[in-house]
Amino acid sequence: MTTAQEQDIQLQRRLQQDSILLAGKTIYINPFLYWRRFDSNTDRWLREPGQLPEEQIASNRSRFYPELDWTSLETSDREIKDGAVEMFLKSLELIGTFHPELSSGHLLEVERKMAITKKRSFERWVEKSYRRRAKNETRERRRFVRDRFWRSWGEWLALEATHQALGPAVALLVLTGFGGWWLGSSNSTCPTLLPPPEQTGVR
Repeated sequence: MTTAQEQDIQLQRRLQQDSILLAGKTIYINPFLYWRRFDSNTDRWLREPGQLPEEQIASNRSRFYPELDWTSLETSDREIKDGAVEMFLKSLELIGTFHPELSSGHLLEVERKMAITKKRSFERWVEKSYRRRAKNETRERRRFVRDRFWRSWGEWLALEATHQALGPAVALLVLTGFGGWWLGSSNSTCPTLLPPPEQTGVR
């Protein structure tokens, strides 16, 4: 089997996991396969966690994770799974929008297959999104601290009291440097008198 054939088989398997056949029509259950039909607001709404109310997510937890005891989850795991629930709800809303001809029974079949095949991929997507958001927040925080540092220095240097204090300090620094240079140059021009070597002899 050639490499092209292997890639084609892998693509077909992936598309089978990302789609479902309903009433003779292929429905994609991977929301990102609709990206060409998104506007920028829809794309941002889908990709950024935290766009749906917490109450809506909490009320749908058992719908997609009936096997979980949410009270026993650690905070980080609960946040990731809440993000996955949000992805399920957004995906179903997009599919309903792009396929208005689907009945409630069809949408239920879509939901069932999605819950089986997309759970782990949604969790990975949400985890990456949170890591990316944390990295961006850290970068923005560092930039803010750096800008505040330079701004405070600029404001301090612009003060009249700073000018009055820095004037004598700069003058003293210049005089000290000049005095050190003058002493160094005067010492180098004066010959150094060395004592005569001791004469040693045998008496």
